[in-house]
Amino acid sequence: MAIITISRELAALGDETAQELAKLLNYRFVDKQALEERIKSYGVAGRKFEKYDERKPSFWASLSQDRDDYLHYLKTAIFAEAEEGSCVFIGRGASVVFRNVPGVLSIFLVAPYEIRAERVKSYFHCDDKRVRQIIDQSDHDRTGFHRYFFDMDWKDPGNYHLSLNTGRLHPAICAEIIKNLKDRVFTPETEAQNTARLKELTLGQQVKHHIIYEREIPIHFLEASVSNNMVILYGVANSQSLVEAALAAARDVAASASVQTEIQIVQEYSVMP
Repeated sequence: MAIITISRELAALGDETAQELAKLLNYRFVDKQALEERIKSYGVAGRKFEKYDERKPSFWASLSQDRDDYLHYLKTAIFAEAEEGSCVFIGRGASVVFRNVPGVLSIFLVAPYEIRAERVKSYFHCDDKRVRQIIDQSDHDRTGFHRYFFDMDWKDPGNYHLSLNTGRLHPAICAEIIKNLKDRVFTPETEAQNTARLKELTLGQQVKHHIIYEREIPIHFLEASVSNNMVILYGVANSQSLVEAALAAARDVAASASVQTEIQIVQEYSVMP
């Protein structure tokens, strides 16, 4: 199983390239709509998270529990989509979610400002002033989203395996280039490692979901790291009894794995709801 993530500037033909690539490879195409439908299937209203979608949250939104819920359900949906087979993701921080996972290629699409401006003008039928506002706002939102949720410089080419200029290259040509790279770097062994690592990431997400959202055990900043059939819990709790409850809940989900804790106990610790 292989995964390719596409990050893109506005009007850099991201969707067009991703769709061409998915068709060429016979991979599933996973976009915003697919992830929203997946999140809705968990019983969560999609509109609840609109204020976080590829943008930095406002001051008050950043203090809301919705912020943590958004990132949790976004990751859960991304892992669930990937588990269904080889796919091409467009946006939504997928390149960071799968960072350092074998069998994943991350691509960044750019285009010269003048070309982006012409594409935006043609699509929105607006004047030059409005075009600049739309592009600047999109760049600002995507920069803030990646910085806030993933501590990543979205435009740094060092965060990707390959950057392509769609101002000079047609989406079909970009798709061919990406396919050729995929064929060279992905091996059956790599894809098998990818499948195994994805199972670990999914299990960690399931453990976290069970502790926080099903058992409602108040472990702050909880993360569950899974590797080599071992689950390690990280976070902050108010008491040893909460740590023990979290361990028991984790073992409910990861029954065949060894479960350990690195949760720190800080009495009377609390965060803003």
